[in-house]
Amino acid sequence: QVQLVEFGGGLVQAGGSLRLSCAASGLTLSTYTTGWLRQAPGKEREIVAGLSRISSNIVYGDSVKGRFTISEDSAENAIYLQMNSLKPEDTAVYYCAATAGSLGAILRPEFLGQGTQVTVSS
Repeated sequence: QVQLVEFGGGLVQAGGSLRLSCAASGLTLSTYTTGWLRQAPGKEREIVAGLSRISSNIVYGDSVKGRFTISEDSAENAIYLQMNSLKPEDTAVYYCAATAGSLGAILRPEFLGQGTQVTVSS
């Protein structure tokens, strides 16, 4: 059974930092295109960061460029999202995602974690 489990969400003040972790079981993340998605109340799910297994490209959503960094640890079978200079508009549920396809498919991934809440206070 495939599971993606996120850790590290919480409440932080604007300007602060958080590091999200995603641990996988039942699949090897290094063989999938992976990424972080988020969804705020009343808004559509959006890509925060993605790591393509096909092209090795890394992409970031425009609103997080320069502030967030995606990384992976193959030995731990995990991916991470370092979030710095957090803003209230970053408040959302953050999801870990994995797809056998390209980055274009990451919004409709085969595997999605249960999500972790990130709340940034002003």
